[in-house]
Amino acid sequence: MPINFQVTDGISRYTGLKNWGKVPAGTPFDRISQLAVDNDGRVVLVQRNDPAVLIFGTDGQLETSWHHPKLESVHGVFVAADGHIFIATYDAQQILKFTPDGQLVLEIGAFNHPNWRDPFNAPTDMALAADGEIYVADGYANARVHRFAADGTHIQSWGEHGTGPGEFNVPHGVWVTSDDRVLVLDRDNDRIQVFTRDGKLIDIWTGFTRPMDIWADQNDTIFVSDQTPRILRLAPDGEVVGIFRGLARAPHGLYGDRQGNLFVADQAPMMVTKYEKIG
Repeated sequence: MPINFQVTDGISRYTGLKNWGKVPAGTPFDRISQLAVDNDGRVVLVQRNDPAVLIFGTDGQLETSWHHPKLESVHGVFVAADGHIFIATYDAQQILKFTPDGQLVLEIGAFNHPNWRDPFNAPTDMALAADGEIYVADGYANARVHRFAADGTHIQSWGEHGTGPGEFNVPHGVWVTSDDRVLVLDRDNDRIQVFTRDGKLIDIWTGFTRPMDIWADQNDTIFVSDQTPRILRLAPDGEVVGIFRGLARAPHGLYGDRQGNLFVADQAPMMVTKYEKIG
């Protein structure tokens, strides 16, 4: 019988449940990327094959899956408060908004049409502010953050290639805090850059090794996955206040639920790991 190892970041203790997300026998995960948790505690996972979207119940059982022809090379996923699912496609150059059952309702960017500096050139992730504005990390080829209105209208962009303040080397993940800071994982510069919503640089947080994904709870306690492999807990001001080692070699996607449980999309091996909070 497999052992479910416990881990602690010094503040909370978790039971690590490997292979938590169950798929039918003979249909293994295929290049899973990132995940998100909806208001009902269901885990929405995206993978880079058909079907691109897998939705798991709170017990880890697969409830439904769906696909769309424009879901090529999926990368980031975000579930809005109203249940709509946003997905970034890095090779297809789009941010797509779906209903929970897979109906496409908004496209940002032109399918398979990359742009230098302008949206998009291999976008990786997106996050929504409380008022519905959309912030996109763009990404593997551009080194930009793009800001859009809730209807997809472009508002502004910022960032350049480089290592200096406000510059990026693979902006891989993004999150908007409850106090309207935009946190950008500057992956290959091993740091997080903090901006106002209109792109003014506020702070730079260091001490990471290729940070991959970011999620914050309702109190703006921040969690980051990096490729040490580690899951790091940050105070709202960016101070690292806890760390635990991931149970797989390559944690990629990261999200949490209202009970304080954490979910990780692992890529080596391909699996969903639940870190169930026990204290």
